[in-house]
Amino acid sequence: MHEEQLNLAFSALADPTRRAILARLTHGQASVLELAEPFQMTLPAVSKHLKVLERAGLITRGREAQWRPCRLAPEPIKAIAGWIEPYRKYWEGSFDRLDDYLAEIQEGKSDDGIN
Repeated sequence: MHEEQLNLAFSALADPTRRAILARLTHGQASVLELAEPFQMTLPAVSKHLKVLERAGLITRGREAQWRPCRLAPEPIKAIAGWIEPYRKYWEGSFDRLDDYLAEIQEGKSDDGIN
């Protein structure tokens, strides 16, 4: 995923409504009406959110007669996860080092007879 597409994806993910739409699509394809159901907004407003997600490559929209199902596009999300992975490893390593340090401190307190 090149930088411009990554920027579009992160921008799309910054909105909680769009994240909720993506979460819904993990359960399978859905129509605009189905996606709009849990939100208190107009169908045109939901359509705007869908356009942002589609432009970012996070969803695809098909056409089946009068029905336009939306589907999750897994490849861009996989690319985002790949981009985030080194940072996750860094933070996990930092937490592991913190755990080790805290264990050392606790050990030192026990050795001194301080509880």
